[in-house]
Amino acid sequence: MGDTRIEWTDKTFNAWWGCTPVSPGCDHCYADTLARRWGHQVFQHRGPRRMLSDDYWRQPLTWNREAQRTEVPIRVFTMSMGDLFEDHPHVTEARERLWPLIDQTPWLRWQLLTKRPRNVTSMVPWGNAWPEHVWLGTSAENQHWANIRIPALLQIPAAVRFLSCEPLLGPIALQQAVIPMGSQRGHGLTASYVHTGDCCTSRLHGIDWVIAGGESGPNARPMHPRWATDLRDQCRNADVAFFFKQWGAYAPETHHHDRGRTTVIDLKGHTWDDADPATPPDAIRMRRVGKGKAGRCLSGRLHEATPPLSPTRTPNAPDS
Repeated sequence: MGDTRIEWTDKTFNAWWGCTPVSPGCDHCYADTLARRWGHQVFQHRGPRRMLSDDYWRQPLTWNREAQRTEVPIRVFTMSMGDLFEDHPHVTEARERLWPLIDQTPWLRWQLLTKRPRNVTSMVPWGNAWPEHVWLGTSAENQHWANIRIPALLQIPAAVRFLSCEPLLGPIALQQAVIPMGSQRGHGLTASYVHTGDCCTSRLHGIDWVIAGGESGPNARPMHPRWATDLRDQCRNADVAFFFKQWGAYAPETHHHDRGRTTVIDLKGHTWDDADPATPPDAIRMRRVGKGKAGRCLSGRLHEATPPLSPTRTPNAPDS
């Protein structure tokens, strides 16, 4: 690990490998596939976790010196091979080892991504004074999990809060998850709105970045294009950075793909037989062309916005 082909970061760092699957986004976990390829069965409930060497743990110190020399912060995705905030008896020591390493590396932008945001507060040492170089994100693959995880994320005063909507398995209306926070004081999360005609659009206070993408791999599920474009439009209306990572294994047939297995998917995520007369009008034909051919263009262009490497706002401490 270290150098990575993940488009929205510069490096990856893993305090360990492995975690327990918790939601549909985990069903075809690339990390589990990679670990099994190396002979590690570490993605099982209460199963073993793979720990890394001392040499591996020294890498972020080298990256920090490099970033300080060039005066360009380096983004570090933590963890690509597990979940830092899993409540597992074998990982407590490794997690505690990470906090002083983060404190020693202020030129790194630590991107902590979790599917367990409710565990974060009890596991980090910073209370309401998070370091400015630590970003916190949560995964949300559909509306159900967005409604559960986003409010938990927004309770935490990280300098940058972000969402990974990948693999995107259904439509997500971000304001449905953000609006409940508007009734709570503190956190800088009072819900405010921009009225456009009859539309009332949340400004998504507290969310700084949204990453979206489809699923890749041999068992990939297709992503309806509207799910991605709707997220893009929500971010545009709310002045939130939007990053489209990939289509995944499937791309719309309208993108001039005439080869590859066809799947018809509607806005709710149901798949249909190509000749079924009951197919709803919002269904679209997707072609399995592979990640490389499917590409990363959404509506004909790349979307690669990211938060500033130096935060422009100070985390707000919640009211006591």
